[in-house]
Amino acid sequence: MDNDAKKTALRGISYGLYVIGTKVNEDVNAFTGNWVTQTSFDPPLVAIGCKKGTTSNEGIQNSKVFSVNVLESGQKDLAFAFFKPVSRVGNKFGDVEFYTKTTGSPILNDALSWFECKVVHQYDGGDHVIYVGEVVDAGVHRTGNPLTLSETGLFYGG
Repeated sequence: MDNDAKKTALRGISYGLYVIGTKVNEDVNAFTGNWVTQTSFDPPLVAIGCKKGTTSNEGIQNSKVFSVNVLESGQKDLAFAFFKPVSRVGNKFGDVEFYTKTTGSPILNDALSWFECKVVHQYDGGDHVIYVGEVVDAGVHRTGNPLTLSETGLFYGG
C-alpha cells in the first residue's frame, strides 16, 4: 500500500470536533474527539471512537454512558482545552463550566448543543474502542454552525 496515498485519502473524510464526556466512578471526565457519527434514526444511535488506555475510555467502559457536546464554529480554543487531560474542580474543568443531566456525564455550558447516550454496543479493534450509544437525552443551548476539524487547520488520517 502507498502510505502517502492512504493518508491523503483518509484525510478526505470530513469530521466535526466535539467534547465527549463520561462518568468516571463518582467523578466526570471529558476529551476532544472527532470520530462521531449517527448510525440509526430509530432508535437514535450514535457511534464514537475512544482511545484505549485513557481515563475516558475506562469511564465509558465502566459507566456505559457518554455525552457529546457539539461545539460551535470558532470554538477552537474550547476544543483544544480537552486535547490534554483536564482536572475537575466543582462544576468546572479549568474555567469551562458544565452541568449534568440524565446520565451524569458532563454537558458544557458553552456547547452549541449536546446529547447523552447509553452504550448498547462496543467494538474493540486497533488502538480505539468504538462505542454505539442510544441517545437518551438531548438539548440545544443556541443555534449556529458546528465546529469542523478542517476549520482548526488540523488533519486526521492514518
